[in-house]
Amino acid sequence: MDFETIVERIKKRIFDPVYFLTGDEPFFIDKISRMLEEEVLTDDEKSFNLTVLYGLDATDDQIVSYAKEYPAMASHRVVIVREAQHLRQLADSKNLLAYLHKPVPTTVLVFDYKYKKIDGRTELGKLLKSKTVYFQSKQLYENKVPDFIERQIAARGFSVSPVVKQLLAASLGTNLSKIENEIGKLVLNLEAGAQITTEIVEQNIGISKDYNIFELQNALGKRDFPRAISIVNYFGATPKDFPAVFVLVMLFAYFRKVFHYHFLKDKRSAAAQLSVSPYFVKDYEQAANNYTTTQVRRILGLLRQYDQMSKGVDSAQMQDGELLRELIYKIMMIP
Repeated sequence: MDFETIVERIKKRIFDPVYFLTGDEPFFIDKISRMLEEEVLTDDEKSFNLTVLYGLDATDDQIVSYAKEYPAMASHRVVIVREAQHLRQLADSKNLLAYLHKPVPTTVLVFDYKYKKIDGRTELGKLLKSKTVYFQSKQLYENKVPDFIERQIAARGFSVSPVVKQLLAASLGTNLSKIENEIGKLVLNLEAGAQITTEIVEQNIGISKDYNIFELQNALGKRDFPRAISIVNYFGATPKDFPAVFVLVMLFAYFRKVFHYHFLKDKRSAAAQLSVSPYFVKDYEQAANNYTTTQVRRILGLLRQYDQMSKGVDSAQMQDGELLRELIYKIMMIP
């Protein structure tokens, strides 16, 4: 079952007896687990009907014992096992296997099993996939983060332009919990239905609308040397916010797409083939017009070289700002 389906069922108060939440992305696991903790029981009912256990301390017998208890003055009991990946002898628990065959329908048993996978070939693995709400939480690829941001903002009743969601994605990275927190700051004092602008982003979470990785890519694509140098000077003055390693990774991804654009047979489907918003296709087209395939190859080679230098290989301990300025100069002067 996917994340959206699970959330929708919980909102409709359709609760399943066992949830096994596993995978490498803790954000979705925590969201489902917290939602069950908040939605199944009222605050008054939680005193007698909510049990939270931790994998390092709990045993399988304890978990099953709590799960078999009937609710007191409520429709359900909720038993949550946090950090369930630390449970000892989980796969060998006959007690748990027996419970999964016939779970108590008035109990909602939740396992938060992060960063590990259950062997699907074992009896436990087969039972979990067939008898429970088994959710595999996968990390988002970078190109999926802008749409995640848009969904998070829309869920709060606001809207965002393609430019702003790309700006947020480029600046906040792939830490989904951090993204959610920053979005919370953005909408805190906005009127319902408002659109989040670059000015709002700058005022509330300190991401400059003029000096960011997204604007640097635009300047390079246009071959606007003064603008690009101005931006990397800003980066050099704020190295904690814009470390060279991060900037180089983002520029490499950008120029790789420019290179890809050159070889697209059907430019009409460029957005899908490049995994970008249709709004930004014109930027890649402009960059492709300004740089030949040979030049882009050389730029990608420069970016690999400077990535190594940023990590201390063949460099004379250059500061991030100095390294980036030298790189931008070489990109702009590339034959």
